[in-house]
Amino acid sequence: MKLKAQFLIIFLVYSLLSNLAISQDNDWPQWRGLNHDGIASSEQNPPIKFNTKDNIIWASKIPGRGHGSPTIYGNKIFLVTADETAKTQTLLCLSRDTGKTLWTREVHKGGFPEKSNKKASQASCTPATDGNFVYINFLHNGTVFTTAFDFIGNKVWQQKISDYILHQGFSTSPAIYKSLLIVSADNKGGGAICGLNKSDGKIIWKVNRPKKPNYASPIIFNINGKDELVFQGCDLVTSLNPLTGEKLWETSGSTTECVSSIVTDGEHVFTSGGYPKNHVSAIKADGSGEVVWENISRVYVTSMIVKDGFLFAIMDNGNAMCWDSKTGKNMWRERLNRATSASPVLVKDRIYAVDEFGNFSVFSANPKEFKILAKNKIGDQVYATPVICDSKIFIRAAELIDDKRQEVLYCIGGKETSK
Repeated sequence: MKLKAQFLIIFLVYSLLSNLAISQDNDWPQWRGLNHDGIASSEQNPPIKFNTKDNIIWASKIPGRGHGSPTIYGNKIFLVTADETAKTQTLLCLSRDTGKTLWTREVHKGGFPEKSNKKASQASCTPATDGNFVYINFLHNGTVFTTAFDFIGNKVWQQKISDYILHQGFSTSPAIYKSLLIVSADNKGGGAICGLNKSDGKIIWKVNRPKKPNYASPIIFNINGKDELVFQGCDLVTSLNPLTGEKLWETSGSTTECVSSIVTDGEHVFTSGGYPKNHVSAIKADGSGEVVWENISRVYVTSMIVKDGFLFAIMDNGNAMCWDSKTGKNMWRERLNRATSASPVLVKDRIYAVDEFGNFSVFSANPKEFKILAKNKIGDQVYATPVICDSKIFIRAAELIDDKRQEVLYCIGGKETSK
């Protein structure tokens, strides 16, 4: 009996380590990818030309409505959704190979807000996974909860994060850091950011936040050799020790409401927000709080991308922009798409960007010249950020047919690849 137990432990450890190795090479385990920066592995070649018929590997109907992106790990895809008629919030698990639904788990029932922003959904979180559990956030009955499930759909734990006074909606996604899960819930009632033990959900540390609405997800970066939990909004840019919650530095340099996530080039952190003012800024990442440059571009919802000393962004109106990350010099500003909520994704020297109407463009990440490589069409509505891994594009879209709305998760790939 003792020998069997030892064998089981060895097997579980081996399986976990194997999954972690896969995650680093071939998966998309959390919001904006492995490094929280919207940059996909360069060792892949997804297609640049596609539509709902060409280069589609599979397409799976998704019940309900949601704006959360898929999380991909091993042979599984995790996605949240909400049925606004039945008032249920659900976690879905699909097969990565076929798109077939493997299991669904209702997380909450009832407790939907009476009203929110018309673009908001009740399932806007992108799950995070460490290969052992999958973690999700939901706003339910005026409270933000984080819930953990294992890979076969058993609920492991659930933790209350904060009471929540609704302003526009709720959209933050969890982030994994070592043994902790980092979650946030800024709101008008005074929310919190917490470090939870990811095994049992117990709160290890908690930092109270200002009484202001905000929607940005927590992001962990290694800056100057030190891991920092950096987030924006509530008129602040804040850096915490992700292991303890200790404040490393804090400065003004953000607007009140931000949806986008911070990015960095190692020397600066770049913020963007849209209420009560449009705002993009570069702040020294040395703890001094010095604002190096700023402008009034409206990059409220979408997150930006840093590549080779340049900052690329898709504005809320669909314009593409490029700045010199050190000086803020405008390299170019060009019309790309229409109104946009989904963040762009970088693969090699190409940026993939989709607007709210399913216009999916690919353009060159070249600061010297704006060049569109392809214009595609996927669905009628897109709010979720696409995911790119294993030379495949996973995109959540909605089709509108005879006034009926049906969400579909597409897996795009195949022989048609960029040269």
